[in-house]
Amino acid sequence: YPDYPSVVYGARRFTWGETYVRCRQLASGLASCGVGRGDTVSIIAATIPERYEAPFGVPMLGAVLNAINTRLDAPIIAFILQHAEAKVLLVDPEFSGVVREALTQVDRPDLLVIDIVDPSFEGGDPVGSVTYDALLEIGDPQFQWALPADEWDAITLNYTSGTTGNPKGVVYHHRGAALNATSNILTWGMPQHST
Repeated sequence: YPDYPSVVYGARRFTWGETYVRCRQLASGLASCGVGRGDTVSIIAATIPERYEAPFGVPMLGAVLNAINTRLDAPIIAFILQHAEAKVLLVDPEFSGVVREALTQVDRPDLLVIDIVDPSFEGGDPVGSVTYDALLEIGDPQFQWALPADEWDAITLNYTSGTTGNPKGVVYHHRGAALNATSNILTWGMPQHST
């Protein structure tokens, strides 16, 4: 259903067809920045369209998405970026202050920081060297993405709360993501019977 709405966010509206193209452009743009299979792409963002596109676009090039909890403080964000060996960080302007502070604690000179411009948010200063929209502009809307070579390849890298020390990285693979999605469809799609 490419003409059906996929995202409604303030004045911004996208169809499924447009979202698919944007995800392909994201994958292609990241690839042009040297991101490839197994590389970590971190994102710290609220529920905005770019946060929705990342779980599709990042795996399209075999990279691993690391969504960082928006409630974390700078030292923990810095730890995650360092430990995850993040190659790219996508930043929502709402969190630019804490991210700026975290970046002073990260020893990753090659980390590419990309600012997401959210027209509905007033505030936040750029922390990156390029914007998300500029990345999409260099991305190919016909990017030829591929399914994972191995279903056990990582799709996301999540971090635990770290209640007894630093957060622990938890790798989620394509097989687990597919099984979880199938399980949810089967569970939600089953008719409810009264007893």
